[in-house]
Order: sequence, then C-alpha cells, then structure tokens
Amino acid sequence: MLSLLMILLAGLNPDSALASSTAQFTSLVLGIQCTKTLAVRPLEPLERDMLSIYNVVYESMVVIDDQYLPQSCLAESWEHSSDGKNWTFHIRKNVTFSDGTPLTAGDIVASAQYILDKANDENASDHGFYANLKYFVSSISARDEYTVVVRAARRNFGLLYEMTFPVVPASQVGMDQPIGSGPYRIEEFKAGDYMWLQANTNWWKTQPTVRDIMVEFHDTASSVIESYEYARVESIFTRSIAGAQYKTGTASISMKYRTNQLECLYMNNSSEELTLEVRRAIRYVVDRSKLVTNIYSGLVEPTNFPFYPGTWMYNSELDAGFYRDLTMARQLLEEAGWADSDDNGILDRIDSEGKLHNLHLSFYVYEEPDNDVRTEAANQIAAQLAEVGISCKVEAMTMANLRDRLSSGRFNLALVSFAMDVSPDPGFMLMRGNTGNYCRYRSTKMNELFEDLRLKTSQEEYRQKLMEIQALFYEDCPFICLYFRTGNVITRHMYTTCRDVREYELLRGIESYQE
Repeated sequence: MLSLLMILLAGLNPDSALASSTAQFTSLVLGIQCTKTLAVRPLEPLERDMLSIYNVVYESMVVIDDQYLPQSCLAESWEHSSDGKNWTFHIRKNVTFSDGTPLTAGDIVASAQYILDKANDENASDHGFYANLKYFVSSISARDEYTVVVRAARRNFGLLYEMTFPVVPASQVGMDQPIGSGPYRIEEFKAGDYMWLQANTNWWKTQPTVRDIMVEFHDTASSVIESYEYARVESIFTRSIAGAQYKTGTASISMKYRTNQLECLYMNNSSEELTLEVRRAIRYVVDRSKLVTNIYSGLVEPTNFPFYPGTWMYNSELDAGFYRDLTMARQLLEEAGWADSDDNGILDRIDSEGKLHNLHLSFYVYEEPDNDVRTEAANQIAAQLAEVGISCKVEAMTMANLRDRLSSGRFNLALVSFAMDVSPDPGFMLMRGNTGNYCRYRSTKMNELFEDLRLKTSQEEYRQKLMEIQALFYEDCPFICLYFRTGNVITRHMYTTCRDVREYELLRGIESYQE
C-alpha cells in the first residue's frame, strides 16, 4: 500500500494543498473509520462511511438534491397511476456499467429484488440497510429493457425517496465487488487497509477532474483524526466531538454535515405522572441550547420535530412556540395538581390512595461507542427539571436493557436516538402500535393524518399533510425532539459545491467539482 499511496500523494504537496490553493487537484487521499467491511457489498452495507464511498461507484434511479427533493438519475422520468398504485420509471438508454455493458431495467429490478428478498426473509437476523424498501414496494418488474414498473405498498410521494438504492448488474447482485455505473470504479480493495477508486472512463456524464480517490481505513475515530493531524490523509469524515476543534481557515476546511440520527427525550404517555400538562411543562424546561454548547460542542442541529430543519418538510412557523419558560412550566405543573406541600424542593400531590406522592421520574439512557456523552446530557436535563421540582434518577444501561424497558413500558423518561429513514415519514414513532412508538402515544387523529399522508402522490399535498402532522405533534407533545447529530468533513481540499452535505453522501459533488 505504501508505494501506491506515495504515487497518489505525489500530487498532494501539503504546502500546495491548503484551503487557499487555487490549483486544481486530481487525487484525494481520504481517511475513514472502517473495521467491519470485509467485502464490497453495496446492497448490504455495514458501515455508514462506506456508504459515501459506494455512492460515487454505484448509481440509483433517483437522487436527492440540495432541497432534499427527488431528482432524476438512472431514471430520466417517471409517472404514476391516478390512485398511486403503479409507478412507471423510464431508464436512460445511454448508461453503461464501468466495463461498458449497457445498464437496463433488468439490472434495476434484480438489485431491488435482492434487497426485498433479504428484507422479507423471516429467518434473517439482519434485514439490511435498505430494508425499508419493503414498506413501499409490493412488487417491481421490467416492462421492457428501459421501463421499470413498481407496484406500490405505500402509494405516495415518499416512494421516490426509496428509489435511491444502488444498482449493480443483475448477474452480480450476490457477488463481492460488483461493478457500478457511477463516476468512479473500484481499482483495488484490501479489507482493513484501503480502497482505491479511479475515474470511470465509461461514465455517461463528463469525466471527473479528480481522477483518483484513495480511501485509508482506520480502526478508531481517534486514529482517523490523528491521520489528518499528521498529514497522512488529506480529508476525513468524523462524528467525533474532537473534530469540532477544526475550523475553516488557510490550512483546513471544515464542512458540517447532517446525519439521520435524531436524539429524543421519550416520555411514557401512559404513565400516571406524565399527563399532557406535565409533558408540556417538561418541554418548557429543557434548555437545548446548553446541551448543544456544553455537551456536544455544537455538533448537533436542534430540531423541534422529527424532520431536519431548513428543509421543505419542516414546519418552521411553529418554532416560535418552543422556548424555555420556567414560569409557564410551573403554571402547567400546578394545573396538573402538583405542588411542593412539604417544602422539600420536590413537587407532590395526594394520589388515588390518599398518600402523598412525589413527582419522581425514572430516567433511562444508553451509551454508544461513538456517543459517550449521552449520559452527561441526561444528567443535565435532570438538573434542569429539578429547577421546577421534578426529581429524576438517571440510570445508564445497555441498549438491549433499555429496549426491554421501552418495550414493556417500565420507564418514565428515556433519552434515545433513532436512525430516520430517507423517506420523510415518521409514522413508526407516532402511529398507535408502531415499532418506534415506545412512548405509547395514542391519537386517532394522528393515525388518520398518516393514513392520509400515505395517499398523497404530489409533493405539495404531501408537504401540507406533514405540516398538519407537526401541528398536532406540537399540541399533544408525545415526546420531545432535541437535535440531529452532525459530523464534520475536514479537508485540505474543497471538493464539492453541494450545499446540503449529508451522511451517506459525503463525497457528493466531487465528480463535477472544478476549482
């Protein structure tokens, strides 16, 4: 590997590779954390940063633009039946794989079917990264060489977002290192060591100026940053808080990227203590700005709803209703019958058995290998709640134990995170009985809104229904959305003009970048 790296690095003199450089670079050496990827399997990715690498090798029918709206890629156009049950995608006729073989509808169908078979396999312990495709696609077929027909399980606009799965040749869906049709091809891969990409000379668009991308694999997040510090690599992807130290200047460029990891304060709606007034009071107490600054060093994006702020799907008009107000919190708690009758600093009331009952809430949290600050955040939230007389005991546990607590309803509060799907539909968290509705929120109106949402085929109608869902979420306050986690691309070369830098697509735009 050393000789190969030296070849690539020859064009990357550290002095000329600074952020202020005006010379066009033609090679990039990238560092990522990668320990589980033992074979290149784009339809079954195991690590998030590898998805960004796959994204420039393999293309999809649809891509998502800077406004987070679906745009054409392998499918140049599409239409749907009036009832939304059938979607027809027209495939470009000038696309080939990197070996020159034409890409046809059969390749798209085979790739999708491979994903669907795994997602629907009841005996599989892992249904795959693209498993949510099964909720949107009942069947997929090729009408002819350049027409794909999808029979929709959910007949709505969100289906287009699920058409972002990678496409490989039909003959290679079950093989390691299949070829792709994207701007780059895999020249060499060595598990645990590196992957070398070269420009795909058969790509159907203009050839990339950046001809080579060397991806160095690292065991830990800290070793990724260390490689950048010692100039062994020119760019890195990191979600480590340590990456916040790098600011854009003459020697480095820091690009904040958004992830799909939503952190939430879950509240058990079936708990006797957590009535609507108390839930709203808690919303008035939690100070996210302190969590963002003191705990996460700014590496989160605050949000009031389970949608990314600043996008077409987010109801920003309701943001004015979210603010910290301890006076309002105390008023709501008083309306719910809570008062500090014994002056011990903890609210209380007489329970159904005539006994004095303190407002004490169990508060559970779990840690992750790459997120060792969640317990600290929970303790800060508990300290904030204590300001209005709500007592909490924070207990950290394993993810498995917390999942058991959530499933059985044996909790009051829980600080948890969810990997949100590419399609803007958080029904799994808000519809009665759904898999992520651990807070036991029950609303007939909310169910009806989601059922209606899933019949809207236009972006305008879909957006309007999302606005209504967020308005009801604000009123009912089933749980509190805190923030989306973010990360940083730290680089000595600017390589993209894309405004929406997001996880799984961190190299998006490198294929067309010109300095």
